[in-house]
Amino acid sequence: MNIISKFTVGSEEGISDLITIIDSSVYTLHKERVPEENIKKYIANEIDPRKMINDLNDLSNQLIITYADEKPAGYSIMKSGSSHPALPEGKRATEISFVILSEFDSPEIRQSLWKKCRSANSFTDIIWINIMVHDPLLEFFKESGFIIVADATAGPFHLPSHILSLEINKN
Repeated sequence: MNIISKFTVGSEEGISDLITIIDSSVYTLHKERVPEENIKKYIANEIDPRKMINDLNDLSNQLIITYADEKPAGYSIMKSGSSHPALPEGKRATEISFVILSEFDSPEIRQSLWKKCRSANSFTDIIWINIMVHDPLLEFFKESGFIIVADATAGPFHLPSHILSLEINKN
């Protein structure tokens, strides 16, 4: 399998690939906890390509998409300057989202996306993520050195989650 993780701009193609991943991942991650009708309604009404383009054109946001044999397999959106009350004050923090489609979830895909994401965040002090407790990637983040700093809710259906953080630059 040919795996590549690359920075993607808010172009029509980039947004189309991002929406493909979001639609599938929202359904897969929530199908056992949320009525299907609610998931379909969320996807139809809340996934807005124009809003995504505007978000990605914000210079503090970056998007990486991972492709497996040229098919969109996962993404990470990084928001520099985004903090959380559970994080230490005075540190530069970057929030990430990190999604890999279940049919592509493998150590190679995870490492490709994480390596690119991690290298893009070498300037920050702390990388953090709000990840649902039932997300299959939770253990990957713990194995990668992230620690739980708070309990929260996440996603469009406000399901139980953890705030995880990884200290990069220790000052």
